[in-house]
Amino acid sequence: MSKLPEDVREHPIPDPAELRTLVVELRRLVLTYKFGIDEVMTKVSILRDEFRHMQNYNPVEHVGSRLKSFESIVAKCRRKGIPLTPEGVRAQMFDIAGVRITCSFVNDIYLVRDMILKQSDMTLLEERDYIKHPKGTGYKSLHLIVQIPVFLSDRVENVIVEIQLRTIAMDFWASLEHKIYYKYDGDVPRHLTDSLKLAADVAWSLDTSMERIHDEVKAISGDAEPVASRHNLHTPEEMLRDFWRAAEADGGFGFDSKT
Repeated sequence: MSKLPEDVREHPIPDPAELRTLVVELRRLVLTYKFGIDEVMTKVSILRDEFRHMQNYNPVEHVGSRLKSFESIVAKCRRKGIPLTPEGVRAQMFDIAGVRITCSFVNDIYLVRDMILKQSDMTLLEERDYIKHPKGTGYKSLHLIVQIPVFLSDRVENVIVEIQLRTIAMDFWASLEHKIYYKYDGDVPRHLTDSLKLAADVAWSLDTSMERIHDEVKAISGDAEPVASRHNLHTPEEMLRDFWRAAEADGGFGFDSKT
């Protein structure tokens, strides 16, 4: 009688009850990563709204998220030899939860990065700056691997989320690169990789030119951005001045006893 393969002997298939338990645990694990994404998205949304309303400027153009599916997690565990347990996945898989922040300008990327990492409950585990040190393909982006607490009904889970920060041009280039590499299953013809690298250089030239123009406009106008309420007849400052003038004309800030 032939022997069972060594990996099967070391990792026998669980019985049906154990399999059901494992499925429930892994689905609960995926859900905690979804909650981790929600936490990061909320933080970014608050920062974006604060900037928009208080500084009349929005450094964030778009925010998106990605959650690796149950099937993709199982496939990666098999491909990479990661133990198919909640503990094994937590310890060795760091791309389950992802948030992508698209900014207008390169300087905005580092501005948003600093604001995110100032959050007291956000722990930076790793930073990969592919803007200052691009990949050989031309890929540029800033990657932050962070850990954030998720408060559940019976416990607190520390969830790892990958945050990618890019300009619009970087994001457009990365999207095209992904489609090409997916189509060719990683074996991309040389002329296409050369074209991608050239396109990355052109995208970087566009980023630097647009930022230079933006800085020059700011220096001339004195405002970071056009105020959102310019179409109104009065600015907030003018409205407050009108309020005090009206109060003085009415005899001060006293209340009429009839009201």
